[in-house]
Amino acid sequence: MGGSSIDDDDWELTVSTNEARTVVLVGRTGNGKSATGNSILGRKAFKSRASSSGITSTCELQRTVLRDGQIVNVIDTPGLFDFAVGSDFVGKEIVKCIDLAKEGIHAILVVFSVRTRFSQEEQAALRNLQTLFGNKIVDYMIAVFTGGDELEDNDETLDDYLGRECPEPLKEILVLCKNRYVLFDNKTKDERKQSEQVQQLLSLVNKVIAQNGGKPYMDELFTELKKGAMKLHNQQIEVESLKGYSKSEIKELKEQMHRTYDEQLKRITEMVETKLKEATTRLEQQLAEEQAARLKAEENAFLAQIRSDDEIRKLRENLEMAKEELRKRGENRCAIL
Repeated sequence: MGGSSIDDDDWELTVSTNEARTVVLVGRTGNGKSATGNSILGRKAFKSRASSSGITSTCELQRTVLRDGQIVNVIDTPGLFDFAVGSDFVGKEIVKCIDLAKEGIHAILVVFSVRTRFSQEEQAALRNLQTLFGNKIVDYMIAVFTGGDELEDNDETLDDYLGRECPEPLKEILVLCKNRYVLFDNKTKDERKQSEQVQQLLSLVNKVIAQNGGKPYMDELFTELKKGAMKLHNQQIEVESLKGYSKSEIKELKEQMHRTYDEQLKRITEMVETKLKEATTRLEQQLAEEQAARLKAEENAFLAQIRSDDEIRKLRENLEMAKEELRKRGENRCAIL
């Protein structure tokens, strides 16, 4: 999963799942993306364990069939929200993600953890998502908070946590998501609880789909990759039906077609990397400007405080002088008397 080439089996799976729900897990390393994916799937399909370096190294798709026959595709992604990761790596993984979700994305699951504080990196990565896919992407976003077991141990609800710990940038993200959020306990062994939290999430996914007119998220990147994959698939069928060609010649034709498709992927990846670099540069400039403005505001506040202190000091001096003058006048009256 997640490779650049497509074989016939992969294509058959793609065209036979037009009604499937495709959700993509994004978030900072360690927030519990893979564990959340496993909870949705109902099995340990993605590698997941506590690790400072993370486990997922490339985009991966797994699917499950619900009791009602609904197919859910779950795409796990590496730490695309980590500043330590270069734009070239992020660009390749985003293209792989799009390649896996050719029919579009029904929901972006942005995974946060109640165990860690919301970071500037997460805020920046969400801005990058908007830059890359456009502001429309927020209409498909659902916030998933992991660590439900910890809140339960503290007799807290998610609303309690958000009311107590929610920083302003995270509040803004939740507003963009129209307050679509859910709490997950990925450690629970309670099957009823597991089922309820997944059903709550899928209910939000269906709500997102309904609010977007039943259409999954797609843009020019999805369209271009889908056209390329369809062209490759049709060419493979044509090659298989050719007469008068040896097996080695047919193999060479197939390899050439795959090389052409891989070149398309490379070109799209480079385009994504360029957009990410531009977005990162703009973000760094914006952060620098915000920091400079903050420092200027702090300097102005400091100067205003100094002026205020100076004015208070002068007032006190004038008051003391006035008191001294009154005292002297009082002494002079006494002397005259």
